[in-house]
Amino acid sequence: MMRPQLYIGGDSMATKVPSHYTESKEIVSGIQKLAYKHPVEQIFQDWLEICAIAVSNSVDWREREDREKRYLMLINKYDREEQQQLVELFAKLVMALEAEAQSGTPCDILGGVFRGLELHNKYKGQFFTPNHVCNLMGDLMIDVDLTEMINSQGYVSVCEPCIGSGGIVIGFAAAMADKNWNYQQQMCVTACDIDLKCVHMAYLQLSLYGIPAVVVHGNSLTMEEWSHWYTPSYITGFWDMRERQKRRGTTESSTEYVSTNESIMDDIQEEVELKVDESGQIRMF
Repeated sequence: MMRPQLYIGGDSMATKVPSHYTESKEIVSGIQKLAYKHPVEQIFQDWLEICAIAVSNSVDWREREDREKRYLMLINKYDREEQQQLVELFAKLVMALEAEAQSGTPCDILGGVFRGLELHNKYKGQFFTPNHVCNLMGDLMIDVDLTEMINSQGYVSVCEPCIGSGGIVIGFAAAMADKNWNYQQQMCVTACDIDLKCVHMAYLQLSLYGIPAVVVHGNSLTMEEWSHWYTPSYITGFWDMRERQKRRGTTESSTEYVSTNESIMDDIQEEVELKVDESGQIRMF
């Protein structure tokens, strides 16, 4: 797997800019253009939550009604033209993450958007780990022999008590792909953050990368939990059942569980089109 690099050649020096830099700048520019009436930080938070709810409501029936009300309350703060621009920014994010997934180098794009909007000043020095550090940490973690664990239970469980924008988990996913493991089928993530903005950032990126995950809005120290965000891959892959089986140390058949949820799965599949590319990775779009 090729990492983004600096290329020098010919008669002049030329820099090949990683694609996620370009897409991050486009999203940053789009949000800044909307800031004539609303503060940048408010637009960013609203946009994240609107997008996260749109993804969640495609699969999570239990939270759908309440989150739909929240979605309408947020989106109606903006006029029709602004709403269209927010939708277009979401489309840019989807295409950007899709491009990174297909390149074999998933990375944290929303962390770059946060930095590009200079919101670290607004949020008292809050920074998200840069992609190159996330990739290094992923490579270091992958050096642990995971083969036995994956062979015994089919996947590895990952716990991230302070998920931020999801960069460390995405870096681990990139390292798995580099070792020819399928992070969409051989990894399941449980993550938490006290900052709802971070919950939405991580949830969006893990969802669009097709990573099975539950992102908890909660406090890892006090064990308080306020909401759970299940990625589409987590729900459609019955990962809740698989994780419960692992904790119980059982190997019971999933036939009964699946049969009782066939109607739910039929409804989900009508709204969510899952695609499998040549590498075996699953895509929502």
